[in-house]
Amino acid sequence: MSDFAIKVRNENPVHVLELKGYLDAHTAPKLEETFQDLIKKGHHNIVVNCNDLSYISSAGLGVFMAFVEDVREKQGDIKFSNMSQKVYNVFDLLGFPLLYEIFKQEQEAIEKFNNAQSK
Repeated sequence: MSDFAIKVRNENPVHVLELKGYLDAHTAPKLEETFQDLIKKGHHNIVVNCNDLSYISSAGLGVFMAFVEDVREKQGDIKFSNMSQKVYNVFDLLGFPLLYEIFKQEQEAIEKFNNAQSK
């Protein structure tokens, strides 16, 4: 099993989660804790940067499903960026591109939040 790490950055009005390593049933609780903490602190605009994410399982995807309703109820969202083809294929297989916006670059996702805030 590979290591998993999360780095959280504040890019007002967005919080960026940089995921690194393997996101699976063993590491998903760490991501759940991060989401719970962000939501508890009132942060609902979240970009998940998958640049260094080398693997994601259905358990990992389930974490995003568990929290997307909470953030959308608060007029926020979860957007994804910098996905490798391998990780994107798992998202695509499970229909996630229909549920979430996925951007090639992190800055595009941040700008989408900024544009929505200015309207």
